[in-house]
Amino acid sequence: MVYLIPILGAFTGWFVNRAALWLLFRPVQPVNLGLFTLQGAFPRQQQQLAAALGKMVATQFFSFDNIRQKLTDPQKISAIKPVVEEHLEHFLRKKLPETMPMISMFIGDSTINQIKTTLANELDLLFPKLIGQYLDNVQNDLDLEAIVTAKVAALSSEQLEQAVHQRLGGALNKLGWLCAATGFLIGLLQLALAVT
Repeated sequence: MVYLIPILGAFTGWFVNRAALWLLFRPVQPVNLGLFTLQGAFPRQQQQLAAALGKMVATQFFSFDNIRQKLTDPQKISAIKPVVEEHLEHFLRKKLPETMPMISMFIGDSTINQIKTTLANELDLLFPKLIGQYLDNVQNDLDLEAIVTAKVAALSSEQLEQAVHQRLGGALNKLGWLCAATGFLIGLLQLALAVT
């Protein structure tokens, strides 16, 4: 019977690992056991975790200043300049004469090119201001911390548990086997001590 100690140690190591993983998500509702209440770590701390993740995303992972800097970069604005010039060309040569036929009699190619160049240069100055103003409005209207907090708070324990097992299933199995091997080695050590 004493030779079963390593096998029992392996089973104990594996079982403790599985029980710990199970206790992360279950039971979802608190279970009163008299001396203490049992509830999974995630369901018990879900609201606090949601608030902490919301704050972390809003302050560390997402920065409107970084977005503003990237969007108002002169190289990015220069990259869209051909599209703007094409649109201005279409407007000055097609739409403007259609809506105001009298103007087309006074505007020639050189005037159209001059207007297009002047407007394109003005838009180079205007785009960063427009983008900055738009991002200011979005930043004021978009509360990322509240959005992330609400999303995490709305997750069910089952959804999170399923996601963890999908993403970390192999690693969790390896961890279970590692715990079983550790329990087996401890059992061998106990057996060696018991036999000597």
